[in-house]
Amino acid sequence: MTKNATARLAGFTYLLVVITGIFSLAYVPSQLIDMGDAAATVNNIQSSEFLFRAGIVTGIVCYIFFLILPFVLFELFKEVNRTHALLMVILAAVSVPVSLFNLVDKVNVLTVLSGAEYLDGLNAEQIQAQVMLLLSSYNNGIAVVQIFWGLWLFPFGYLAFKSGYIPKVLGLLLMLGCFGYLIKFFGRVLYPDVDIPSFIRRPATFGEIGTCLWLLIMGVKEKPYKEPTSKEESFKEDSFKEKVS
Repeated sequence: MTKNATARLAGFTYLLVVITGIFSLAYVPSQLIDMGDAAATVNNIQSSEFLFRAGIVTGIVCYIFFLILPFVLFELFKEVNRTHALLMVILAAVSVPVSLFNLVDKVNVLTVLSGAEYLDGLNAEQIQAQVMLLLSSYNNGIAVVQIFWGLWLFPFGYLAFKSGYIPKVLGLLLMLGCFGYLIKFFGRVLYPDVDIPSFIRRPATFGEIGTCLWLLIMGVKEKPYKEPTSKEESFKEDSFKEKVS
């Protein structure tokens, strides 16, 4: 596979991650879940159960594509810096099993609302409390896994910046996005009463979507990136000295 084809495959995979991620992490919760109103949340899930289930399935698909993505990017950037490319893969891949296991809480919500006989001893308020507890646990899991969603962006951004395959500003945004995720998480844990501004995550959003679209639409040049060797640097230095003399 050519480098340009690899870049476009990475862009397409990234686009699938973005689309499924927006649906499962943003759209479905915005339509069904109100963490301040347990009764409304339970009623929304029961009346739109298919949408809730679709959010779970789409989340699984998102994480599968997110597992594939760093390996495709590794093929694209391994010539830039193999160590950083490997680090990028590890930090991204380690988040996938955590993310998938975290979805168990949403599956358990369906179990609590299933109307099974062993739940007859629970009244409506208790069921609502159980649902909200599971959703809160799911949100906490998302907050933790976002540590890795942030960390992988730094080596990714570094590789993008050094490679010259995409505009350097996108590489900078990706690296800044790493710190945005970390600030969001640690700020929430250490200072729960402080409202962390939403713009702290915008560099990651712009960097990821911008990189995704650039790779998909523009691709990259076929000429591989190559770090100058010590001999090449010495030759250039000698050539410069000769011209000066």
